[in-house]
Amino acid sequence: QVQLVESGGGLVQPGGSLRLSCAASGRIFGIDAMGWYRQAPGKQRDLVATITSGGNTNYADSVKGRFTISRDNAKNTVYLQMNSLKPEDTARYYCNGEIVGVAGLRYDSWGQGTQVTVSS
Repeated sequence: QVQLVESGGGLVQPGGSLRLSCAASGRIFGIDAMGWYRQAPGKQRDLVATITSGGNTNYADSVKGRFTISRDNAKNTVYLQMNSLKPEDTARYYCNGEIVGVAGLRYDSWGQGTQVTVSS
């Protein structure tokens, strides 16, 4: 099956920026909606942002104005630009996509996550 692979996480100081990337490996026809989710230790995995194949976006209130989700359909890649990072943004960030396989079947896929730590 296809893999979604996140990258770009790391340690950053409060107020800093990171850009996360999530790319599909393996042959697929395309990806419909994609999204970013995050999970801190002991907490539920929460939605951060989503983007449809047409470019419509949705954000959690906690990140509006600071984060921007975008995608490159030709590369089957979704990005999350994170600015003005806060310690409360610390979490493991997961990519999700509604995969359309080469056979035309649709299924949900998750990446392995990338750690974002915001600390001074």
